[in-house]
Amino acid sequence: MAAPTGRLTPADPTAADPTAAARSARGARRFLVAIAAVAALGGALFGYDTGVISGALPFMEDHFGLTSLGEGVITSALLIGAAFGSLLGGRMSDALGRRNSLLWAGAVFLGGALAVALSPGVAAMTVARFVLGLAVGSASVITPLYLSEIAPPHIRGRLVSFNSLMIVSGQLLAYLINAVLAQWGAWRWMLGLAALPAVALFAGLFFLPDTPRWYISKGRRDEAAGVLGRTLPAGDVPGELARIDRARSLEDDARRGAWQQLRTPWVRRLLLVGIGLAAVQQITGVNAVVYFAPKILASTGLGTGDSITATIAVGVISVAATAVGMSLIDRVGRRPMLLAGLAGMTVSLALLGAAFRLPHSTAVSALVLGLMVLYMAFMQATLNTGVWLLLAEMFPLQVRGLAMGAAVFVMWLVNFGVALAFPLLLDAVGAGTTFWCFGVMCVLSLVFCHRHAPETKGLALEDLEHELRKAGHASGN
Repeated sequence: MAAPTGRLTPADPTAADPTAAARSARGARRFLVAIAAVAALGGALFGYDTGVISGALPFMEDHFGLTSLGEGVITSALLIGAAFGSLLGGRMSDALGRRNSLLWAGAVFLGGALAVALSPGVAAMTVARFVLGLAVGSASVITPLYLSEIAPPHIRGRLVSFNSLMIVSGQLLAYLINAVLAQWGAWRWMLGLAALPAVALFAGLFFLPDTPRWYISKGRRDEAAGVLGRTLPAGDVPGELARIDRARSLEDDARRGAWQQLRTPWVRRLLLVGIGLAAVQQITGVNAVVYFAPKILASTGLGTGDSITATIAVGVISVAATAVGMSLIDRVGRRPMLLAGLAGMTVSLALLGAAFRLPHSTAVSALVLGLMVLYMAFMQATLNTGVWLLLAEMFPLQVRGLAMGAAVFVMWLVNFGVALAFPLLLDAVGAGTTFWCFGVMCVLSLVFCHRHAPETKGLALEDLEHELRKAGHASGN
């Protein structure tokens, strides 16, 4: 599976030819659009496979005779697979390359989607969901890595953030398909349709190269220059190759000292804060809504079909709120966004818990849906956007890969725990008390973020590391 290559030219032939320069710019834009479109399918599959279970579960409950524990096990099997897939994805992308690793993930997406759709029983479904989770977890690491390494510096932030938008867009697509197929109870089709974008991802990647950084790491400098020549003016290619060389040298030195750096008190403290932020993103209840929204709405007396259709509102607000959060985060700052979002989520969950104490009616169902949408708006615009960005920014270079991997692994494990426990909590204490419990978690998370979450707005990563080190020493750490 050889990637497209090119040769480094000694001079920029477009410098004195405006027409050639315009053609080169258009070619670079088309190339980057193709990369974004294909790679973003990894994010969309991530979102689809995590969101589609919400519409399939009510029908699977009848078909398999699922208990609440069975619902939790089938839902969370994908998440425990994703936890281990996230660890596997980073190592695999270094060994095989970013593109080839995404090809592997696309093949597992395809096989996993078909296996889930055809599973004859609970045990087979659980295993198939676990395998599908390996692809989800791998894609959650490899897709942003591929995009960040192949994009020119001036659009890197937007291109990587586009992946986050595609995840919630994939969830919205799942809700829309669920609503259509629920009319016929076609839950196997809901699950199996994930195979179509998996085929598109797998096929599209055959026409794309790997990243310049990975090519250089393997000594394939001409191929790296060829890729850079498709995204940058030819005159900028030598400088970018030199910059990648320098960055890789620094990272190699940093990797060798990573474990030693973790013995430093202020670095250990940052790692614990990062793990805490990853846990905060999950214990405040977002994925209970993503995975179980129809079940929640059905508990207010709404029918199965109407509950699945109403869930579309959750997907729409998630996409819109993520876009708003992306536009505000650099202007408002990370800490203010986290604190404001957690305050709004606390109020939303308190009201949501109270709404479940009202007698069942269509008006109460509409009120519950409205409060769920309000909660998701606060969450997706602030906490979801802010936590991922902080985890990418807050760790010093020496431990950045190690610390980020540990935090994401914990995030998936907590996600697994919430998905497994939520149906049991609904049966044990009811929806109202369950959402009040999430509200308490929001209050505790607000206190944690107020005390420990760093502010990274407007600082270069090198300056940020200096500030965090100084703050750690000042606090006696």
